[in-house]
Amino acid sequence: MGIRTSLKKRAMGLSSKAMEALFADEKRAAQVAQAIGTVQRGKKALDSTQRAVMHQFNFATKADFKDLGRQLSGLKKRIKSLDEKLSRVR
Repeated sequence: MGIRTSLKKRAMGLSSKAMEALFADEKRAAQVAQAIGTVQRGKKALDSTQRAVMHQFNFATKADFKDLGRQLSGLKKRIKSLDEKLSRVR
């Protein structure tokens, strides 16, 4: 076993023990869950605000590019389907 594998295994073991200790107390586990929820809500609000600001400046967001990618993929599938139908007609 290489040093990288052994270090990774040891780190995973230590992090597992740390998580067990952290979540051993129900009150502490609830506080951690609440903190994670707060962070997630904050990130969602930040993303929403960032998207609005980007659109105000007429800049495309990452989500816009993802949406366009999905649309392009759908169009490519449709073109391929139509091309196959056209080939059968010929």
